Amino acid sequence: MPILRVKEIRDMSTEERMEKLDELKTELLRLKTMVKAGGTVENPARMKELRKVIARILTIENEQKPGAEKEKTKEKKE
Repeated sequence: MPILRVKEIRDMSTEERMEKLDELKTELLRLKTMVKAGGTVENPARMKELRKVIARILTIENEQKPGAEKEKTKEKKE
């Protein structure tokens, strides 16, 4: 089961997404540090899941940014 679903991410505001992104990146960094230090991770699949959710958040953010830029360039051409 994913940590966050796409619908939940889209329903968040940009600020909420950025906060969640920072939180997830911190958790991923902590897990990577534990592995590098020779420790064991309780759930190794969580790292993969975190990377996917981070990618989803960044993708949705980037989808929304170009949309606004396209409208601006369209107005300039007219």
